[in-house]
Amino acid sequence: MNSNTFRAPVRRTAAAAAVAALAAGPVLLAAPAAQATDGERREGRATAAVLRTGLDVSLLGETVKIPVRASLNEVEAPESESETALSVKVEGAEGGKPVDILTADVATSTATVDERKAEGHVNLAKARVHVPGLPSLAIIEVEKVTSRAVCETGKKPVAESNVLGHVRALGKKVTLTAGGRTELDVPAVGRITLDLSRTGTTSRTAAATALELDVEVNPLNLGVAKVKGTVTLAEATCETPDGPAPTEKPTEKPTGKPTEKPTAEPTREPSEQPSPQPTESGDDGGIKTNNGGSTPTQNLAETGGSSATPYIAGGALALVLAGGGAVALTRSRARARG
Repeated sequence: MNSNTFRAPVRRTAAAAAVAALAAGPVLLAAPAAQATDGERREGRATAAVLRTGLDVSLLGETVKIPVRASLNEVEAPESESETALSVKVEGAEGGKPVDILTADVATSTATVDERKAEGHVNLAKARVHVPGLPSLAIIEVEKVTSRAVCETGKKPVAESNVLGHVRALGKKVTLTAGGRTELDVPAVGRITLDLSRTGTTSRTAAATALELDVEVNPLNLGVAKVKGTVTLAEATCETPDGPAPTEKPTEKPTGKPTEKPTAEPTREPSEQPSPQPTESGDDGGIKTNNGGSTPTQNLAETGGSSATPYIAGGALALVLAGGGAVALTRSRARARG
């Protein structure tokens, strides 16, 4: 079995001030965290503890006072921490004999922090808590208790605690009221006040405590005059981190370059020779064609024709006919002479 052992120093009445400060400690954990004023980004923070004690043990008519300060599986992050010890002992507060302040079957505490979230978590099962002067009688027995505090960037902090199963105080079964206080007074033994499931949140922090006991025990044996103080079970706290730091400088150049040239070439090449231009139609008109144009009215230079061409052709024909007639007449005269 894992265990922690603490030696309680013997001090005079001046130790009472230290015990009072410790007793106020759990209340301070729920207070808002100090705000950063220098512009620096704040890391997240998380704590978890299975047990904390702040007890003042008075001996020999209260002439000797022994502060009993103990904790079990107390962890704190940044980064990640986890502990699983199952018992804690204190020596020197009961005639030199060690006292098992707490024993449990399960006792785990975890604190984790990253750039976006801080979380504390505690799980405790089958636990018994003792104080000096009552070695055989537990001031509190619990079946199972859990606490959880989660602080995530951009979200509201969450604090949860649960007490499951039966709870006994000074040997008697007690009925607890969620968020309320329960008092138990046992004659010749002592008085205990229990606070169940204390939770609190601010805009950046959260704190959860499953059980907190105000203890005042005055046993009539073992030379212990009085035990007074606080015992806290399953406590978790957190503080929200500021989140990832923004980019220090904006991007100096655009991520893409503008296109310097068209991405596609023209689909058609220009014609090597210009297309023929349509012939301008004159005012005198002409024969209309199927494509809406008209036949040109001017003579084509390529054929060599002109306006006198018909007359020239007619004269040439007449000369041919005249020559043919002359040849025929000459032949006729020749026959007659012969």
